[in-house]
Amino acid sequence: MDTIKLFQCYRQQYESPALRTGQTTVSPFLSRPWMLNNSAAAAGGDGKKGLKGIVAGGITGGLEICITFPTEYVKTQLQLDEKGANKRYNGIWDCVRKTVHERGVFGLYRGLSVLVYGSIPKSAVRFGGFEQIKLYLVDEKGNLSGGGKLLAGLGAGVLEAVFAVTPMETVKVKFINDQRSANPKFKGFFHGVSSIVKAEGVSGVYKGVTATILKQGSNQAIRFYVMESLRELYKGNDPNKHTPKLVVGLFGAIAGAASVFGNTPIDVVKTRMQGLEAAKYKSTVDCAVQIWKNEGPMAFYKGTVPRLSRVCLDVAITFMIYDSFMDLFNKFWK
Repeated sequence: MDTIKLFQCYRQQYESPALRTGQTTVSPFLSRPWMLNNSAAAAGGDGKKGLKGIVAGGITGGLEICITFPTEYVKTQLQLDEKGANKRYNGIWDCVRKTVHERGVFGLYRGLSVLVYGSIPKSAVRFGGFEQIKLYLVDEKGNLSGGGKLLAGLGAGVLEAVFAVTPMETVKVKFINDQRSANPKFKGFFHGVSSIVKAEGVSGVYKGVTATILKQGSNQAIRFYVMESLRELYKGNDPNKHTPKLVVGLFGAIAGAASVFGNTPIDVVKTRMQGLEAAKYKSTVDCAVQIWKNEGPMAFYKGTVPRLSRVCLDVAITFMIYDSFMDLFNKFWK
């Protein structure tokens, strides 16, 4: 009798409504019963988490880039700088000094408008994508495995690379590259974009898409893996334990540093492929080969120090802002 009751309970809990009304269709989610509560979103306990991630991510992206842009500018200039007669800068502070001397302090913000326009959708796609993918990968307790963290981060990175980062980064690099000439030709964001599209077509803003997908995919896979792992380590056996924002910032900085050392070579190739002289490279692979032959392996780590300072600050600020907005949304957005 106990066995019969147990079986009836199992049917009511894990099989589809169709089976309970006498039909023979079995729930396709029988092997993953935690997904039966309305949708896969139930796995994460919040069907609106993806939408909240998009909104919180968009706000986060706009605020973060305004704070950290000068370091991005210096990093890009150093990565564009080649050896030989065309070399212009002898390091980070030399780049800052020359830029301020030639263009004023606001010269360090050249191309900011491009990143502001691009960072909002980029961050929105990144966090919204991660939250949505995460819903389908968590186990019955709402936890992500190590592989799940990497996969969710990788998916988020690929999505942002295709829908936001590639066009934004291409225009940004061309803007900064343009400033290296004696007479810059781009007068502003919209003039620059229209000039690029007129000269190269829409594909002109999708230069380096392969390198960008590789960069963003590996970037976010590393960052989210490290971030989620550190959160779990901090919370221990209490998944509801609150993580202070300063601790979140520290974890973000560590995650950012890990991503810098993990994919700076890809970032250098991406930057070259998106510069004004990208035509001299036949492909992403050809660009990497030419850098190796002409400049040596250390060229793949150009701009590492300014990128490290920028990314650690960037990721720390990003996760702190994002967590703050998600806490707010979870409190008032039911």
